[in-house]
Amino acid sequence: MNKYMKTFALTGKEKMEIQERPMPEIANDTDVLIRMIRVGVCGSDMHYYKEGGIGSQVISYPFTPGHEGAGIVAAVGKRVKHVAVGDRVAIDPAMPCGHCDQCEAGRPHTCRNLKFLGNPGQAEGCLSEYIVIPEGSCFPINNRLGFDEAVISEPLAIGYYATKLAGDLRGKSIGILGFGPIGMSVLLPAQVQEPAKVYVTDKLEHRLKIAHETGANWTGNPDETNIVSEIIRLEPLQLDYVFECCGKQEAVDQAIQLLKPGGTLLIVGIPEFSHWSFPVDELRRKEITIQNVRRQNGFTRPALDLIADSTMDVSPMVTHHFPFEETEKAYATVANYEDGVMKAMIDFSAGRYDD
Repeated sequence: MNKYMKTFALTGKEKMEIQERPMPEIANDTDVLIRMIRVGVCGSDMHYYKEGGIGSQVISYPFTPGHEGAGIVAAVGKRVKHVAVGDRVAIDPAMPCGHCDQCEAGRPHTCRNLKFLGNPGQAEGCLSEYIVIPEGSCFPINNRLGFDEAVISEPLAIGYYATKLAGDLRGKSIGILGFGPIGMSVLLPAQVQEPAKVYVTDKLEHRLKIAHETGANWTGNPDETNIVSEIIRLEPLQLDYVFECCGKQEAVDQAIQLLKPGGTLLIVGIPEFSHWSFPVDELRRKEITIQNVRRQNGFTRPALDLIADSTMDVSPMVTHHFPFEETEKAYATVANYEDGVMKAMIDFSAGRYDD
């Protein structure tokens, strides 16, 4: 095996370059070396790309981003039991410690010592030819799943977890504000629960088209329609749940207006700013519940099972593929919402491996 590998690193705001780095090595008995095949470009990656950080998580350049990934096991530590060399795996980017108060309380996603792929100060990302990650973050996939689907299990797990946090959606009216990959990752598992109506908003028409084709009952562009008045016209009693999936203040404002008394706002999107603003009077009078959603919390395997069982079709989410060498172009395409992009994939296998 080579002593060096290639990685794509952020070197400044909206600047990336290929770098050569030493091959990662298995340091612990439960470590797994993965040859990366596919990496997804996520909205949170865009914060690092455009702004150099998310809140207190600030990049020290150069830094390798990327946390949505899938690959093939290249080597394992001597205590690894659940994966073997040659296995195709989806990657859960979270690496909890397993022994803090949060982990013991069943909240590994808020682990006190959490390390997460592609997070500054925690772990370099997976935009490299090889990575080393604990066995607990590796999920074998069967032959019914391709690498694209394995990668999509990461955002889908977030959406799936969000719908479970909401509770029983059967027969309920729900809104999804923002229909990027996370909005779609909320819609798909929500539909499994058979809500009465699903209302979706986005400012990009091609995404609204995908939402409609994926099963949304109503779609609207807030730049062209007063979505609050239109949805309330159709739902005079207002909505039971609203999922904010775009990280925009105006979406939160709309959500509060759209929710019925006793309704729940689930905040899934990551904003570019540091503080949300809420209308206290309406929030208080309606007794609105606000629920933040933090990553996957153990829903990677359930998400993979939903895809493998053909319960849902995630293929419309993936709109673009770029070879590894064109990673910077992929990031710019997603950052600028170019060419009708929904989810872009970085392909390490082009010309080298079979999917």
